[in-house]
Parts: sequence; C-alpha cells; structure tokens
Amino acid sequence: MASKLMEERKSKDWITLVLAICLFISPWVIGFTAAMVPAWNAWIVGVALGALALATLSVFAEWEEWVNLVLGLWLIASPWLLGFAADRNVMITHVVLGVLVVAASAWAVWDVRHPHAHA
Repeated sequence: MASKLMEERKSKDWITLVLAICLFISPWVIGFTAAMVPAWNAWIVGVALGALALATLSVFAEWEEWVNLVLGLWLIASPWLLGFAADRNVMITHVVLGVLVVAASAWAVWDVRHPHAHA
C-alpha cells in the first residue's frame, strides 16, 4: 500500500513538472516573449515549479506542495497584479496553468493529510 501511495504522489509531481515546462515554454508558444513582464513571470515561476517538482520526485516533502500551491495562486493573480490582464491570451495562459498547478498541489496535500482515503 505504501508503494502505491508513493507512486500516486509521484504522478502528481510529474503533472506539476509538465505544467512547469508548459509555463516555461508558453512565451514562445503563445508568442509573448517581447512582453517582458509576463514572459519573465512565466520563466521564473516555471523554473521554480520545475525545480520543486524534481526535488519532490526524489524526496517527498509536504512543504514543497504548499509552495507549489502558492506559486499557482500567484500565477492566477499575476496578470492583474503585474498589469498584463488586458492581453487575453497571456492572461488565460497564466490563469489556466495556475488553476492546474493549484489543483495538483491541493490534491497532493489532501492525499498527505488523508491517507485513509486510499484504504
């Protein structure tokens, strides 16, 4: 049962890693590399999420999931806080990836806090 639980946790970390990669490449894919603030936001948060996901894949720590959750919330709010919400494609990219990061992180934290749910 413990190995199944670890595999489920790792799958969530792989999801976060894929989301981090998507976020990091989004300025090129969506085409906002010239917009410095949202591009750098995507690159910095993407690297942070990716680094945390890789760290969590090797040794799980609940605090990393909480940091991911905060980074996801930042992604959701950043278009308005950093002033690029008017660019619809860039805003949607940040918000959608932020929601997915929050969902994956909240799911991982929930699993840690409710191990009996896997019985």
